[in-house]
Amino acid sequence: MSNVEKISVAVTPEMAAMMRQAVESGEYASASEVMREALRDWKQRRLERQRAIEEIGRLWDIGIASGPSIDGEQVFAELRRELDAEIFRRHG
Repeated sequence: MSNVEKISVAVTPEMAAMMRQAVESGEYASASEVMREALRDWKQRRLERQRAIEEIGRLWDIGIASGPSIDGEQVFAELRRELDAEIFRRHG
């Protein structure tokens, strides 16, 4: 790596053991490699979270722009009345 900055990170003994095991098994070349992958995953989750927040905001704006809300129970009651009327009309 041509441009790296060394920093010190404190981890729990369990995390340290997991990192050592990953390196000893050959899955990773070094603890630094484990940390870089963990940070890439963290960065991706943050990006996905930000996109989800933006999508919720977009959907919120659409909902607000769609007009006043209607009580769900009222809507279902009206649908039931209309369905009952249609059934009665067709079958008497």
